[in-house]
Amino acid sequence: MLYKQFADCKLSRLGFGAMRLPTTDTGAVDEAQVEAMVRYAMDHGVNYFDTAYPYHNGQSELVLGRILRQYPRDSFYLADKYPGHQIAERYDPAEIFEEQLKRCQVDYFDFYLLHNVYENSIKTYNDPRWGIMDYFIQQKRQGRIRHLGFSCHGGLDILGDFLDRYGSELEFCQIQLNYLDWTLQDAKAKYELLTQRGVPVWVMEPVRGGMLADLAKGEALRAMRPEESVAAWGFRWLQGLPNVTVVLSGMSNMEQMVDNVKTYEEERPLSAAETEALFAIAEGLKKSVPCTKCGYCLESCPQGLAIPMLLAIYNEVRVSAGVNAKMRIEALPPEKQPTACLSCGSCAQMCPQHIDIPAELARLTGELEKIPSWVEVSRQRAAAQK
Repeated sequence: MLYKQFADCKLSRLGFGAMRLPTTDTGAVDEAQVEAMVRYAMDHGVNYFDTAYPYHNGQSELVLGRILRQYPRDSFYLADKYPGHQIAERYDPAEIFEEQLKRCQVDYFDFYLLHNVYENSIKTYNDPRWGIMDYFIQQKRQGRIRHLGFSCHGGLDILGDFLDRYGSELEFCQIQLNYLDWTLQDAKAKYELLTQRGVPVWVMEPVRGGMLADLAKGEALRAMRPEESVAAWGFRWLQGLPNVTVVLSGMSNMEQMVDNVKTYEEERPLSAAETEALFAIAEGLKKSVPCTKCGYCLESCPQGLAIPMLLAIYNEVRVSAGVNAKMRIEALPPEKQPTACLSCGSCAQMCPQHIDIPAELARLTGELEKIPSWVEVSRQRAAAQK
């Protein structure tokens, strides 16, 4: 396992992100699978584990806490986050923090982040009514937080403003960084700003929720590095960025864990030619809706629409408008189809990717209307056989 020194910590450069844990048919976290994945990670040198208050509706903290409890406390680093992007009066910093410690069955967090600083949430973090920064700075001084940082999905101005206000207290920053967002979301400028300010970078969404691990054009990459998976290319590209400390992967099964651990057994950054090939693929991907299936939109939708799934179908339709996509939509209850969207915009306000979700769902509806139903296709095929 590759490691990087941060303060007094020797951190594995691959971290286990617990936002996309494997689940059962009922939607519950598959704890047995997670336990096996954690065991494999620990046995192969992964020592950084990342969770957050809202992940899996709170189950992520609970499951990870129960599993990590089996290991010596000094054998792993645990990171958690305060949900300021979902603030309500019940989200008192002290109340949430104490609950998180109990859920995770620890006395302190090695790393603690102010979660998702962006255009809306920065007002909450800066609001003196909540006393958020003061409280967590105090917890750090008391040793209940060893290292304090923040994650940011906001624009470059938001990132700079937050650093101007609190940079002396914040030790690291977690940003969405991959070879697609290097230009699509101007991650390059964010990385360079953090580097200039001397702030180490933690990476989230290295393969964009799996999008960059399952490329239609992956054959070209495999031809250049037949021994590497398509997902490994995203990690290898990040290995060429010296200010990256930890790369968090939201692994959902053992296969992903094994592949990612193998990638981080050695450092093999991309050549100039390989990087050029990767960026060429990224340009083609910019035509799709950049959903990472993070699920933030689900918490605010009054209709309870499965928005990530609907957007995934829309991306499928954009590539090839086949009848299968329409069948998947028609199989949903009417109140769960994209036509049920109220266009209230609450989902778009929560989206870290700044997707205009109501507009995209409206476009999906329009595209579906152009696709014949399965019944019509069957009739056409029957007619053609006569």
